[in-house]
Amino acid sequence: MAANARTDQHPKTAADLKRYVEQSDLPYAKVGVFDIDGVLRGKYMAKDKLLSSLEGGYGFCDVVLGWDSNDQLYDNTTMTGWHTAYPDAGVRLLPETTRLLPFENKMPLILSEFTGKMEAICPRSLLRRIVERASSMGFGIKSSAEFEFFVFEETPQSVRDKGYRNLNSITPGYFGYSMLRNSVHADFYHELMNLCLDMDIELEGLHTETGPGVLEAAIKYDDAMASADKAALFKTMTKILAQRKGWMATFMAKWSNDWPGQSGHLHMSLVDEKTGKPVFYDETKPLGMSDTMRWFVGGQQALMPELLSMIACTVNSYTRLIPGYWAPTSASWGYENRTCALRVIGGAPKSQRVEYRIAAADINPYIAFAASIGSGLWGIENKIEPTAPVEGNAYEKRFPAKMGLPSTLWEAAQKLKGSKAARNLFGDEFVDHYAATREWEEREARKAITDWQLARYFEII
Repeated sequence: MAANARTDQHPKTAADLKRYVEQSDLPYAKVGVFDIDGVLRGKYMAKDKLLSSLEGGYGFCDVVLGWDSNDQLYDNTTMTGWHTAYPDAGVRLLPETTRLLPFENKMPLILSEFTGKMEAICPRSLLRRIVERASSMGFGIKSSAEFEFFVFEETPQSVRDKGYRNLNSITPGYFGYSMLRNSVHADFYHELMNLCLDMDIELEGLHTETGPGVLEAAIKYDDAMASADKAALFKTMTKILAQRKGWMATFMAKWSNDWPGQSGHLHMSLVDEKTGKPVFYDETKPLGMSDTMRWFVGGQQALMPELLSMIACTVNSYTRLIPGYWAPTSASWGYENRTCALRVIGGAPKSQRVEYRIAAADINPYIAFAASIGSGLWGIENKIEPTAPVEGNAYEKRFPAKMGLPSTLWEAAQKLKGSKAARNLFGDEFVDHYAATREWEEREARKAITDWQLARYFEII
């Protein structure tokens, strides 16, 4: 079946969704919102409730923006907490995001956004405001994400029983771009590719990466909001598919000291909103970079240290940002240079773009795209010039202190709180709330007695 035949089946307007629900014999649909950590939270909703919610929205407990990925309540936020008694917050359904779930008899899954006060800290609403900012500047945004993820012959119970040690990967050893591995496990590859087609998350490529059981998927580009939806849903649906098979997929930034981390690289470019023509390419300029693209890169480079917590969003993220493991360690940029945080990809006007390589697979796509695109727009607004592009191995270069990146999530959260540009781009409510959630995450990590600490101190100290 052709890809367009699969994606055209999904209702994309309120009228189409209403018609589909009324004509189907399904008594329920699924609705959901993505939380601060990019986790899809949702529920089954009765048909009658869904139809009424299409008109006036519905209520969703605001605790989903007030707890961490382990359902532990933040004690340091003001937007929500025990002091607000966790009321229902207004939520609007987004019919254009509807997907028909192939393993639930084509039941609709519809994404949502918070409204009212909570809209200020809703991740999807955050990106929407950045898209609107670009539109006010005359730009449309094209973007895509690519994710690396490890797959194990394990279950949620077995990894806990094993204490996350001695896990069985679906394949052993290093073997990037392996035709052997993807042929032996062709059933899983085809199931994933077909699921993505069915869910309107078309992949441009899927291959093995370097490490045991690690795959990389490149999602086809789209407009920014649709692209972020696809990225967030890809992570969710991949984990669901693996677990339905009796396997597990992880998108941690780095799950083992023995293997490289897992990237979540973001690609982006701007087009003229009226004509649709790309604006990053200018054959008369060095490296074919237009002034607009150069300033966009300049803004991304200048603000990367201040916005890093929006990209490297977990304590684990910072274990990946070390030299020699294909992860950047400074706010550097280069032309076709994979050792840099920002890689300018040249070519024809339509393919000229920026790859934001600092991101790992653990990102919340909405927040990460908001930070990477928003900082570029800020660069255009302020005509920020980047440094000279790095040639050769960026790990061997010495950079000015201002290009250094925070080395911990706590430090990154402090940078974000003190960033005037971040407050201009994202609003005080989001900056204060999000920074507090990252401080909480760091505090939670400090409670942990790690294997390293036990081996280091138990006997000898």
